[in-house]
Amino acid sequence: MKILFRPLLCSLIVLAAACATTHPQPVSAPSPQPVAVAKPAPAPAPLLLISIDGYRSDYIERGLSPTLASLARQGVRAADGMQPSFPSLTFPNHYTLVTGLRPDHHGIVNNTMTDPVLGKFSLGNREAVSNGQWWAQGTPLWETAQQHGMKTATMFWPGSEADIHGAHPNYWKPYDGKITPDQRVDQVLAWLDLPAGERPTFLTLYFDEVDHAGHHFGPDTPQVNEAIAHTDAALDRLVKGLQQRGLLDRINMIIVADHGMASSPAHNVVVIDKLIPLKQVGLVSVGVLAGFNPKPGFDFAKIEASMEQPQQHMTCWDKTRVPARLAYGSNPRVPQLLCLADVGWRISTREYLAKKKEPMRGDHGYDNAAPQMQALFVAHGPAFRAGAEVASFPNVDVYPLMTHLLDLPAATNDGDYDAVKGMLKPDVQ
Repeated sequence: MKILFRPLLCSLIVLAAACATTHPQPVSAPSPQPVAVAKPAPAPAPLLLISIDGYRSDYIERGLSPTLASLARQGVRAADGMQPSFPSLTFPNHYTLVTGLRPDHHGIVNNTMTDPVLGKFSLGNREAVSNGQWWAQGTPLWETAQQHGMKTATMFWPGSEADIHGAHPNYWKPYDGKITPDQRVDQVLAWLDLPAGERPTFLTLYFDEVDHAGHHFGPDTPQVNEAIAHTDAALDRLVKGLQQRGLLDRINMIIVADHGMASSPAHNVVVIDKLIPLKQVGLVSVGVLAGFNPKPGFDFAKIEASMEQPQQHMTCWDKTRVPARLAYGSNPRVPQLLCLADVGWRISTREYLAKKKEPMRGDHGYDNAAPQMQALFVAHGPAFRAGAEVASFPNVDVYPLMTHLLDLPAATNDGDYDAVKGMLKPDVQ
């Protein structure tokens, strides 16, 4: 039996070995290696651009703006102010701030102007103000931000009422002077309360009470001081609202003015009718900067030659001979003959003076190098140095500063980021 069993056992062992060779054990797959996933870049901090129209750079020294002064101490201030673009007027400079272009390049060359195709433009002409074709020579920051997926909101910024290149900011309001400073602040805070997908990243806020008081009463009056204090109270409301939302240290704020303000006594008027036969020219604008175009059938060259001679209380140029430092005169909307009043004076006509019931005692639009025209600049937020004072700089530089803060490509502009990057913390530059 043992002899017969041994071959059988050997056969079974051989068969088992063959089966093991024919059906190998499954081999475990290698463990998957972790794949490096690029983290999305952090979203930029919200940016709020605030304008206090007509807030001359030295107004902050009056001790009537404690909120603004506190933000300046904790952030950055241009101690000698920020230089406006020429002419130092409201609409041209507000559009400069959001495009980085001088008025001669963005096309809003005056508060009052003409265009051969579009006709007449003025601050009070709602149809013109809301027509995007007037503004189309520039690309405002809200347009670029929206093209890159950001929401934007403007509280009464010149230009935001127009469908520039076919679009408005995501949230905007038509200008209404009856809306109080506090109500304007509350609207900005309400926009910041929107859900994340709807909340704006770039916002603007506009105050005009200081400018109005400066025009009506003059810059060195109790009424202007009252307007300064009233506007600062609205800023305090904003700061407290941001604190309540945990946003004060997470939002970058740039607080500017479009220009300063100079005293202009009512009797300091050049009556232009005495020097130019108005029936022989096309009158475009009067005020601090007066403009005239040729009228067919009259010798405009003779009128220009006469006006370009030294004049009392003003200087006149053909648009091609405006001093280069003013960077003005190449745009077709700039009138052919320009007359700029000396600081403290204005240019008017007999007809206009007869209609004007109350003379203005303060004005702007003067040479942008004049000390009285220098504008406020204060910046505060996580990107800015603390307690820093910077030298004066031209307001075209605000635009590239803002595109850097929002990590956006800048449209063609006249600004210089390198001139202002020093106000930022090193890790933000």
